Order: sequence, then structure tokens, then C-alpha cells
Amino acid sequence: MKKRILAIMACAILALSACTKANVNESSVAGSESSAAESQTEASKADTNGEKSVTIKLGGMKGPTSMGFVKIIDDASKGNLDYNVEFDMETSPDVMAPKLLSGEVDIAGLPANMGSVLFNNSDGKVVMLDISTLGVLYVLEKGEQSVKSVEDLKGKTIVAHGQGATPEYILSYVLAEHSIDINTDVTMDWKASPDESLAAIENMDNAIVLLPQPFVTVAQTKIEGLNTVLDLTKEWDAIGKGGKLVTAGLFVRKDFLESNKELVDKFLSDYTESVKWINENVEEASKLVEANDIIKAPIAAKAIPYCNLVSITGDEMKAATEDYLKVLFDLNPKSVGEALPGEEFYYLGK
Repeated sequence: MKKRILAIMACAILALSACTKANVNESSVAGSESSAAESQTEASKADTNGEKSVTIKLGGMKGPTSMGFVKIIDDASKGNLDYNVEFDMETSPDVMAPKLLSGEVDIAGLPANMGSVLFNNSDGKVVMLDISTLGVLYVLEKGEQSVKSVEDLKGKTIVAHGQGATPEYILSYVLAEHSIDINTDVTMDWKASPDESLAAIENMDNAIVLLPQPFVTVAQTKIEGLNTVLDLTKEWDAIGKGGKLVTAGLFVRKDFLESNKELVDKFLSDYTESVKWINENVEEASKLVEANDIIKAPIAAKAIPYCNLVSITGDEMKAATEDYLKVLFDLNPKSVGEALPGEEFYYLGK
């Protein structure tokens, strides 16, 4: 198990899986595919000692995309599953995505729109298994509490990160549905990362900032008077025509799926149970989150209820993701790889 130990601030940058630009290009896809075939047989190598012969290599990022794995990782380490698990965690989806294509990982938690980009740039070699994370974006206000609705953002300055990426698209969509133009009716103060956003507002008396979980929880432990005023997931849902706010999903290489369908089905069932257990056993789950170097347990315990960890599969996954990707496509076709993925992008199960 490979784990990278980073500061809490750094780990929270990846809390919003879909906050990064989906910029995996075709050359990186081609380079990654060359080694995929070599790793394909790893999942089914026989163990001559009679031990479990199957290993699934999981990949995630610091934050919610990896939180959903922790019960599976723990169960595998105790021998409670029918397969072994290796876990690889990165701080950027741009690093993890090529690992999926190359076979360094078999199943990866990635931003939903990046999965679409990979699908389009690899001739359909990536398949979506489930929706693993719904929206994790929140608007917070420091000082005078003047924001009680989306309409109250008009004329305000908003500190945020994710320009040209999903946070901008989500905020732009929500604002537009309330007759607010992100380019003319608000002033966007774009930063490179959540920690830069936090540094920018730390010494301000009054500020409005857009942040993802679990960085929201981290920020509120450091800045007095920083209160959540808008949940963009609730605002998105209230609009009622953009589907669910699908932050991230689990994606598998098509060749791995075709060679290990029963294994993938079993894993998907276990993952669904893992997420259910995490949401119902927050304190215990937070210890596993820390054990896997995702974030510290006290922060995880506070953040998990707001991270929208889910496991939505089958037709419901397909319908929700199609609606979500259509919103992004209409805002910027590049965000989904220049085209909406076809039916074969979605794994509908048995």
C-alpha cells in the first residue's frame, strides 16, 4: 500500500475531486495504454501457497474519493474479503488518471468529468462503475452575515479556486439560474488552491469564499467567524434540471472489467456496503481515514457527514451522470472531452 503523507492543508486541496481541470491529453493516454496489457493478468495470478490469488489495485486522491475505500481496505487487511487490495493515493487526478489507463491501478476514484475525458480520449477504454461522491462545494462568509440566498451573491466578491474547472462551472450554472452572470454580476477572485483562498481571507474582516469539504471543516477550525451560508449541492438540486451534482465516480479499465466481471461485481457490492458503513459509523470510520493518511480523524469525523459519500449504480447512475455531464458540456465542451460519452461508458451491472 502506497501512502503519501502530506499536511492537512495539502490533502484538502483534493477534497473536491472534480475541482481540477480535466486535462489528460491524448498523448498521455497513448503512453499509458502501452503497459496496460502487461498488468492485465495481475488480478488473476495463481498463488501456489493456497492464499487468495486475486488482487484489486485501487486508486484515489486525498479526500472523499479515497474515504469511501477505507472499510474495504481495512476488511482486506484482516482477510475478510475474497480478494486482496492494494491502495494507491495521489494528490492530483491528473496523476491518477494515467495510472488507471496504464494498469498501475485497476479501479480509480476520479472526477466524473475526467472519466468522460478519459473515455473520449482512449476510444472507450474506461467504464464508469458508480457515482461515489455528490457535491462538496460550499459558500462561506466571514464577518457580516449578508448572504442568505444565491441572489445575495450579486455584486459581491467571491474568493475561490478552480477557474476553468468544475468549481467555476458549478458556480456559474447556479448563479445563471438565479439571473446572475459570473462574469459581470460578481467579482471572482481566483486562487490556485484552497489554501491560497484561505490565506487570502484570513486577515479580512468580511469575506465570501467558495470551498470544498473537508477543507471547509479545516478552515472553520482555523478562522473564527467563518460560517457556511450556502450548500451548492442543495442549490443545484433545487434548480431541478441539471441532474444530481455528481462530483466523482469509480472508473475501471474496460479490459479489466471484461476479464474480471464477477470480481468487479463483488467489489462494487462491497464498496456500496463500505460507504453505507462509513456514513453510519462516522467516529470509527474517521480512524480508518486517518490510518490511510487521508486526513486526521478529528477533521474526518466532522467532515464525513458533509462529504456526500454515496454509491449510486446502474440506471440511476447513468441518468444522473448524463444530466450532469450535459450541463458541463453546454458550459464548456472541453470539460467532458469535447463530446458526451455513449451508452458503453456506463456499467449497468449484471
